[in-house]
Amino acid sequence: MQPIYLDYNATTPIVREAAEAMAPFFYEHFGNPSSTHPYGVTAKRAVEAARAQTAALLGCSPIEIAFTSGGTESNNYAIKGAALARRDRGNHIITSSVEHPAVVEVCRWLETKGFRITVLPVDVFGLVDPSDLERTITPDTILVSVMHANNEVGTIQPIADLAAIAHKAGALMHTDAAQSVGKIPVDVEELGVDLLSLAGHKVYAPKGIGALYIRSGVKLTQHLHGAEQEAGRRPGTENVLEIVGLGMASEVAQRDLTQNAAHYLAMRDRLHQALLEELGKDSFRLNGHPEERLPNTLSLSFRGVEANTLLAEIGSKVAASAGAACHADRVDVSAVLEAMGVPTEWAMGTVRFSVGRGTTEKEIDRAVEVVTGAVRRLQPRADSPAKIQVPEEGDYRLTHYTHGLGCACKLRPQVLEEVLSSLPIPVDPAVLVGLNTADDAAVYQISEDQAIVQTVDFFTPIVDDPYMFGAISAANSLSDIYAMGARPLFALNIVGFPDKRLPLSVLQEILRGAQDKAQEAGIPILGGHTVEDTEPKFGLTVTGLVHPDHVIRNSTAQPGDVLILTKPLGLGIIATAVKSGLAEEETASEAAKVMAALNREAGEVMVEAGANACTDITGFGLLGHLREMAASSGVDVLLSAKDVPVLEGVEDLAAAGAIPGGTLNNLAFVNDNVRFGEGVSRTKQLILADAQTSGGLLISLPEDRAEMLLAALQERGVEAAVMIGRVSGTGSGMIIVEP
Repeated sequence: MQPIYLDYNATTPIVREAAEAMAPFFYEHFGNPSSTHPYGVTAKRAVEAARAQTAALLGCSPIEIAFTSGGTESNNYAIKGAALARRDRGNHIITSSVEHPAVVEVCRWLETKGFRITVLPVDVFGLVDPSDLERTITPDTILVSVMHANNEVGTIQPIADLAAIAHKAGALMHTDAAQSVGKIPVDVEELGVDLLSLAGHKVYAPKGIGALYIRSGVKLTQHLHGAEQEAGRRPGTENVLEIVGLGMASEVAQRDLTQNAAHYLAMRDRLHQALLEELGKDSFRLNGHPEERLPNTLSLSFRGVEANTLLAEIGSKVAASAGAACHADRVDVSAVLEAMGVPTEWAMGTVRFSVGRGTTEKEIDRAVEVVTGAVRRLQPRADSPAKIQVPEEGDYRLTHYTHGLGCACKLRPQVLEEVLSSLPIPVDPAVLVGLNTADDAAVYQISEDQAIVQTVDFFTPIVDDPYMFGAISAANSLSDIYAMGARPLFALNIVGFPDKRLPLSVLQEILRGAQDKAQEAGIPILGGHTVEDTEPKFGLTVTGLVHPDHVIRNSTAQPGDVLILTKPLGLGIIATAVKSGLAEEETASEAAKVMAALNREAGEVMVEAGANACTDITGFGLLGHLREMAASSGVDVLLSAKDVPVLEGVEDLAAAGAIPGGTLNNLAFVNDNVRFGEGVSRTKQLILADAQTSGGLLISLPEDRAEMLLAALQERGVEAAVMIGRVSGTGSGMIIVEP
């Protein structure tokens, strides 16, 4: 069953009348509107009819409507076009602190071109004070751009008052009305604006279509160049199909405006009131103006709850949007909430619910049940029952119970380096490997021929299946021992478990998966430690043994060495694609198989081959771990991008945007130490920096031993192992990546 859709501010379905109006233009009326034959004339008439329908919704003349590809293009055309056309009059532009990125980023770009940008503050409700505009505006101000209604909290701005102030100073007034059109009356004459942006997919029209109202007499510099379509304002053959859809959606929006607004208000307030009755006023707070707000928008901040955790909890039953993203080392609060001064402890739990034409009372009542149940599980209260029972039966997909995946959840390497740099390095002659290097484990000598190797690793689910999660976590933890050339002895479990969200049978499967993997490695798991958590987390602390003279570090790569990688890359990208529903089951299964494979054979073979250095590739990605190896060894490295093994389908998934946040952090981290050759695409760069979980070993050894190592790895079943580069000489840790 589909989840209840309460995210209409993100997008809307195409209204039936619009879809029916579009239907003939798929096959029958396919002419180019610029053609003079009957096919073209039919298309041209349809475009002009849609222009009149859209103009009627906004209260303007059809000639004042220019069709665009959507709200973003409309904002770009309005702001850039006005700024460049009026540059001889001044270079000052005023906007607000709660604008959509489609306005914010345009203003930032114009700032790089010499324009002066002033950002107006807002009050606790998200409102711009017209008196702030009066104090800020100058004779050099050429444009004021303030959105009509905020997409996150719904606050409606006093656009008419702002426009009057702008006009008095000789400036143009633009408003981004993407969220307000179709929900409240939007009349360009009453608002007094010169430019207004509209996004089709917010008014039950298709995605990829929008419009810009341009008051007659306002001159804009074109941002596209070509033929003379749209009265010379926007070149390119018109998107007739979607223009027709926007026209009909506009007509329906105008026809049903009063009825829809009343319905939106009733559904929004029903949701708000029911949550208040169920959870109490101390459990959450309302964001946005209590009255001057879109009738369909409800932004709530839940105390002590992370928004992305709450959305993961309700996501299979209720679709909504988060106002903040919580990471291991920071909370990313939306610019809107930040501008409104919402405290971080509240902002981190912000969820936006937005209702629409199709929202029913039954859906609202069911959504209240789902949301209140989730909040009660995630937000313990004094009057809550001591134990919340979680059904044993159910489809518990683990990646839906966490907002991060596997080793991609590690602290950003930049932050970790800063933290560790302030800690004193232990002084103990028995410490062979400690905080002074970036090795995978600690090594402590206990006798002349024995040293203990100790490591710990744990993370959030990287796969949906609990058993596989346990197995992969165990393999990942054991990898640190193998990377040091050591032999594991035993392990202990480390568990964080949300027993209010998941049944204990899930934990049992996680532990069983880890136990089976430990058994495969030939070691026992002898106990461990558990804590209650909002997300499932699991890993092992592993103890091993190695001869003190045979420890393999990551800081001892030698000039002339070659580099061999034993597992393909792309695990973080695939895991992200799995969570977002982009990856095929076969791709996900292959990635899980790679992650669950022990690095035991690779570790044993590299010891026999006489490796100089080794590290395993996990959360910092290939480039991050290679940077650590090169810098600590005092060498430079030449890497061949084409030789690096990559799992099938990863490049397509990366190009589709399935990039973990940890991967982006990794690429930023190595920026000063990596030089990419021409031909190394952005996608390939991301793959090389991809945050891996239970990745392969990166082995540095003399070139004359490489063939022997590769042959032995093949014989032991490590078939993906290949040579990917070489240590080019002594240096400062620079990595040159060739295509």
